[in-house]
Amino acid sequence: METSALDRFTVEHSAHRVPDDKRAEMLAAPGFGKYLTDHMVTIRYSAAEGWHDAKIGPRQDFSLNPSTMVLHYAGEIFEGMKAYPMPDGGGALFRPQENARRFNASAERLAMAKLPEDLFVDAVRELVRIDRDWIPTGGEASLYMRPFMIGTEIAIGNHPSDSFLFAVIASPVGSYFKGGVSGVSVWVSENYTRAAPGGTGAAKCGGNYAAALAAQKEGAQQGCEQVLFLDAVERRWVEELAGMNVFFVFDDGSIQTPPLTGTILPGITRNSLIALARDQGMTVREEPYAIDQWRDDVASGRLVEVFACGTAAVVAPIAQLKGRDFDISIGDGGMGPVTAQLRKALTDIQFGRADDPHGWVDRVF
Repeated sequence: METSALDRFTVEHSAHRVPDDKRAEMLAAPGFGKYLTDHMVTIRYSAAEGWHDAKIGPRQDFSLNPSTMVLHYAGEIFEGMKAYPMPDGGGALFRPQENARRFNASAERLAMAKLPEDLFVDAVRELVRIDRDWIPTGGEASLYMRPFMIGTEIAIGNHPSDSFLFAVIASPVGSYFKGGVSGVSVWVSENYTRAAPGGTGAAKCGGNYAAALAAQKEGAQQGCEQVLFLDAVERRWVEELAGMNVFFVFDDGSIQTPPLTGTILPGITRNSLIALARDQGMTVREEPYAIDQWRDDVASGRLVEVFACGTAAVVAPIAQLKGRDFDISIGDGGMGPVTAQLRKALTDIQFGRADDPHGWVDRVF
């Protein structure tokens, strides 16, 4: 055992690291979430001790009592973020403080203990440092970081947990979609909704994603790669995809995205793209957009591009929108010029190929 440079974590190096040649083979074609790195972070919380026992050690399984509360009441939240290879061989995170803030907003909504933001960021940074050899360097591959927290009180009673486990694992990743950044097809769900006013739509919790699985399955049966959810009240207003925010580009060069009213996840990629678009002089509106208007605007030629965005997928053009009684194409099936321009502006900053005027890049080593 040794004490980390931050004097906050005890570090135990794995005695069973993946051999260099095997790791190189994995990094050559990482897929998405297929492999995990050698180490993980764990930090525990109890009502009596607060946050304590911060460790970086070998990745290993958890042992949970059958009555551990997360198994019964879904007290779980997570974040998605990436460590990017820099041109000089270093590694960096992108806006990790925003992930820390959103993590605590999710914790508050699910009645979980908040983690100090600096401890969240330090945990992710330390895991990137110790598993730095796992950062891919080909194309736009990166090291996906998954911080998460579960309620660990041993009790079947339905009440907020009084103990928690925070952990961070990491996985080298390539493109989120099998087809890379080519246009994706989207199914409009009429049978299911993702979130309702007063619910957990703005929190990044596993329950939201579990609730989307039946709709995603339905979309896949219709030949679509993603599913689009409408609002739960009127079943009219576009909200978001199962795991991505959505943007619309019009023939006058303006951009629109649904507003954050509590039922949509406040995406960090979403926020970054809004800032970059405005930097480039584009008009960006955060306003409701109806599904019928989407269809009409495609027919009239007013709507020229649609794209989805998120940490995992980055920016992905939407080429096809399908529903029970419609099937429409958007653009030529590929990435439109505005989508491509914004995607390049974002990824150039993330991968250290361009200046970082907003100070978003957090250099780790």
